[in-house]
Amino acid sequence: MSSTYSNTKPLAATPRPAVRIALIGCNHRTAPVEFRERVAFTAEQARAAANSLRQQGILQEAVVLSTCNRSELYGVRADGGAPATDAMEEFLTSFHRIPRSDFDGRFYRWTGRDAIQHLYRVAAGLDSMLLGEAEILGQLRTAYSQALEQGSTGPVLNRAFQGALEVGKRIRAETEVGARPMSVAFAGVKLAERVFGNLKGRAALIVGAGTVAEQVIEHLRNRGIGRLQVVNRSLDHAEELASRMDGKAVPWQSLETVLAMPDVIVTSVGGSEPVLTRAMLESALGSRGGRPVFIVDLGVPRNVAATAADLYNLYVYNIDDLGEIVEQNRRAREAEIPRAEAIIAEHVGKFEAWRAALEAGSIVDELRGRFNRHREELLRERMEAMPSISDEERQRLAEITGDLVDRLLAEPAERLRQAHAVRGHLGALDALRHLFGITEKSRKDERDE
Repeated sequence: MSSTYSNTKPLAATPRPAVRIALIGCNHRTAPVEFRERVAFTAEQARAAANSLRQQGILQEAVVLSTCNRSELYGVRADGGAPATDAMEEFLTSFHRIPRSDFDGRFYRWTGRDAIQHLYRVAAGLDSMLLGEAEILGQLRTAYSQALEQGSTGPVLNRAFQGALEVGKRIRAETEVGARPMSVAFAGVKLAERVFGNLKGRAALIVGAGTVAEQVIEHLRNRGIGRLQVVNRSLDHAEELASRMDGKAVPWQSLETVLAMPDVIVTSVGGSEPVLTRAMLESALGSRGGRPVFIVDLGVPRNVAATAADLYNLYVYNIDDLGEIVEQNRRAREAEIPRAEAIIAEHVGKFEAWRAALEAGSIVDELRGRFNRHREELLRERMEAMPSISDEERQRLAEITGDLVDRLLAEPAERLRQAHAVRGHLGALDALRHLFGITEKSRKDERDE
């Protein structure tokens, strides 16, 4: 801008980018455990992935959610352009060193409202293998807290995940979906009961000392399990859990030596490699005098080597083998699903209203900046043909035209900023952007000028 117009109204700040949330992921419906374990994230890997996505400029905000039944990546693009689902998928193939062709048909991709609805259904336990499962809300809270602490979230994902946590709490408080909560741990113990008929007096070995392991032990104790041993990489954690559950802690290095004792083994530990190999289990079976061993492998990646499944008198079940129990759980609770979906729809609407208001504010800023740029160009062109006009008159014309721009935008700006007026009309906002040529390329060109 020339000095002649130095006192005109300043241009608006750089326009805020459009809010475009996206997710890609796979779950128990789209991929078997053999694939899910290949794309699972440890807590450390989740932090590294979120940081890499931001450092590479793929996303500005990122949250990784990885559980035994799902691996999902939520993100918002750094430039506010179209959702980066292709770039996110390309990143995952590289991060986990998996050919992209292996992803075909196994990953779902959601953007905008659909992505938010999916997130809220996950928080509610409606997208879980076990309808209304107890663990997922805590796992989601942990994934979000981890991302928040390392600074990989921002206003969009903060709003989305805080809404998801509220949805999860409301559905468990206001519906029967979360009543008598079913968990993977409970389903695993139920499966053991079907094999043995009665667990009273049986010997059990729990490999792991986390939340799932604790839940397994509680269910076993309620069924009168006899001898109980806990093995964990951290002996302190194993001792703490065993002392509360009237069991015995075993050092991790002694795992192989105690495998011949239990009738039931339940595993739930993290790691990329199996902790129970075929050789270890074959040796343990040889010391049992023909007594069978039942193993419930709740780990993802799996804790039991796949090659051990054909050993005689060894019965191995993984998390995908809980089908009948899952179906019984669903039938008992499915009448509550409409009530839960109504709560989800309410909160999706709230998020969309917030998003629409943010989008509307962005459009107002972009229009004001664009109108002012055209106004200044026109003034410069016309003033060149009017050399007799004084500086004061030039300045007065600049102020009048600036006021005109403000008046023209005042009413539309007020309407656009009212959340209730734009709720559900994000498509109309996109049409408005198209009408005035407010594209990502135009925004970039204007920022570069």
